Amino acid sequence: MPLSDHEQRILAQLEESLTKQDPRFVKNVRETTVYTHSGRRVRWGIAGFLAGLLVLLFCFSTSIVLGLLGVVMMFISAVVIERNARRLGRASWQDLTRSLHSDDDPHQGIDNRANAVRAWLQRLRHKPE
Repeated sequence: MPLSDHEQRILAQLEESLTKQDPRFVKNVRETTVYTHSGRRVRWGIAGFLAGLLVLLFCFSTSIVLGLLGVVMMFISAVVIERNARRLGRASWQDLTRSLHSDDDPHQGIDNRANAVRAWLQRLRHKPE
């Protein structure tokens, strides 16, 4: 059901006032997607898994309880990684590379950067000595 003109005006006023009051929050909401959030959680899950592995390796010989704590950390991290990797599996290339855009030019993505690196390497190869 589409919004009425009055509702659209109220929504625009709310958005404008929120932008003036907290521009950092508005920027975060615009830039954060389900995929960037899931990617961040996958990275934290990998770090947690590695930490659990280190706890297991270094503490199991001295304390079985600490070794089991490492195993529990690894299990929880694996579950976090698996659940968020499923969400990432649905991501498109554009969503995954959105965070790689430069701040000065938001339309310049990873493809443009890759092309710039290729052009630079070609100039280096063909440079007369």
